[in-house]
Amino acid sequence: MTVELRAHHLLCMLTYVGRGYSPAFTENYDKVVARLAAGENILIREGPDDICQPLLATTEPHCVNGSVADRDIQAMSDVGRLLGRPLRIGDTINLDDAAVDKLRSAFAKGESRRACADCEWFDFCSAVSKAGYADVRLKLG
Repeated sequence: MTVELRAHHLLCMLTYVGRGYSPAFTENYDKVVARLAAGENILIREGPDDICQPLLATTEPHCVNGSVADRDIQAMSDVGRLLGRPLRIGDTINLDDAAVDKLRSAFAKGESRRACADCEWFDFCSAVSKAGYADVRLKLG
């Protein structure tokens, strides 16, 4: 199986500690993280993805806003640079501990956060990275 993620969620998953927009959102995110930890590949997609699913039933979900699509473009560029290859919609990647560590290190240094600039979770994710990612749920291997 493959986890379908929009590009900016490649950054969000680095600091995910079990908090989200709603209990349903968090429960779903936990399932996605478990699938990633089990070694499923990631398919980069455009628009709402496996993480977004619980939000799509709400009125005016932000997942479909143009600003979120802009975040995806920025994240694809930054994450691709860090992984050593350009990323495009439709690409498949498989993350390992070394890749996640590299992404977290760059995130903590602010080297991959252009996509996060106007995100409501910016300060929260900054605190998670400053705490050394102690309580994150995504652990591979």
